[in-house]
Amino acid sequence: MKSLLASLASLLLLCSLTACGAESDNTTGKPGASPAASSGGAMSAPQPAATAGTAEPSDQDIEEAIDLFDQLSSLSEEGFNPAWTGDLDGMEERRVIRVLTVYSIGRYYLDGVEQRGLTYEMFKTFEKFINERLDRGHLKVHVVFVPVPRDKLLPALLQGKGDIVAASLSITEERSGQVAFTNPVSKPVSEILVTGPAAPEVGSIDDLSGQTLYVRQSSSYRESLERLNQTFDEQGLAKVKIEFLPEMLEDDDIIEMVNAGMLPWAIVDDYKTQLWEGVFNDLVVREDIVFRVGGRIAWAIRPNSPKLQKTLNDFIRTHKEGTLFGNILVNRYIRDFDWAANALADQDYQRLLQLVDIFRNYGEQYGVDYLMSAAQGYQESRLRQEARSAAGAIGIMQLLPSTAADPNVGIADITTAENNIHAGVKYLQFLRDRYFSDPGIDQLNGTLLALAAYNAGPSRMINLRNEADKAGYDPNVWFDNVEVIAARRIGRETVQYVANIYKYYLAYTMVLEQRLRHEAARRAAGIGSEN
Repeated sequence: MKSLLASLASLLLLCSLTACGAESDNTTGKPGASPAASSGGAMSAPQPAATAGTAEPSDQDIEEAIDLFDQLSSLSEEGFNPAWTGDLDGMEERRVIRVLTVYSIGRYYLDGVEQRGLTYEMFKTFEKFINERLDRGHLKVHVVFVPVPRDKLLPALLQGKGDIVAASLSITEERSGQVAFTNPVSKPVSEILVTGPAAPEVGSIDDLSGQTLYVRQSSSYRESLERLNQTFDEQGLAKVKIEFLPEMLEDDDIIEMVNAGMLPWAIVDDYKTQLWEGVFNDLVVREDIVFRVGGRIAWAIRPNSPKLQKTLNDFIRTHKEGTLFGNILVNRYIRDFDWAANALADQDYQRLLQLVDIFRNYGEQYGVDYLMSAAQGYQESRLRQEARSAAGAIGIMQLLPSTAADPNVGIADITTAENNIHAGVKYLQFLRDRYFSDPGIDQLNGTLLALAAYNAGPSRMINLRNEADKAGYDPNVWFDNVEVIAARRIGRETVQYVANIYKYYLAYTMVLEQRLRHEAARRAAGIGSEN
């Protein structure tokens, strides 16, 4: 599995460096600037070997990376997201609620490996809401995000790979035949036509008779066109020809294609055209050509989930668009969000990309999943080598110099990014191999227990495992077992520390796949690499 991830990281690094302008000379702190430039020169991370003159990844490279990730998904599927179906009481018992969504700037995206966006903030607030309602204390129910392609959202929900779909889905007759919906979370929306420089003149919707329109098969736009075709057929007009676009293309990508003349026109929700005002200047918004009026966006859940539906509707009542909280999020991520800077520059991974080779090299050397170590570095310092703690911990991995100099680690100088990461990964490996290598501990739990020891100390973890065993919990398993005793004896810190790292790790791992697929879809559509 480590070799699969290493291959993916290499390709992601190559894609991102060529796509995000890593070769440009930018010292202003704006998108494209190196971490050293944007942080005042305090960070001295070595540049990856392929930063200058890097060849753009080929279609075959990307296809091979996606293939590798499919293998990874099949290997790890039962490890961190086994299929499960049930209502809210079962989710409370499992202590996890899984939100299926799509990776999309402004809605759900990563800044470094920190999850952000309207969907993320909405459901982290729901996480707080549900835990306060249940009075969970330190052992909280966690909301985790599972990004998938759009055509996989509803199948994944019904297959038990997630519990809620939050991806700007309109309530339609076809979808309502498969899943249940919450109350609407948005104001009414309309589906309208946008045209570009390649479009013929269109006077009315009837002028689309016999023309070709491009939509995602899973979209509500496809249903609207099918309904329009029924009307055309009744009027004796030629039907619209419906061609399907790749599911990994978001509406923003399609709008970009129309603006560039790659497509003559497209159907989009009316509010989405406001996001690109002043960016795509060749786009014409036809508010007079409407395919659906009064559409409502809601969250999808499995049928026969009355407890989850009621709880979500209770939350929506005070958090939907039109409420104070809902309007704040809409303004932050829709109306006032700098879509051009975020979507076109796409700088989410820049700090990690500067360090990915170091994490991978030492991860392979010490048998530690390097994405887990990167997630730990993000939790410790946001991957900033200049970070210093009041207790004297240094750098990305927040180690004390005395710990790094100990013979079990043996790295005297941790003031550089490479030495700091080296020491952190080696220390984690030491903790795992010295204290958590019993035959009954699998690799994942060995790493999770070692992470807890990194935070709380190995002696305390030995005592917590012994206490867990006496209390009837499995001392070889962190989540829901040793974690329970840690919450009782230590409180929130270590429990949250491990939970954050694991969620960063899962988010980063899964989003890698979506970014690779998205890049492939853009290439197939002729858009090219993202800026």
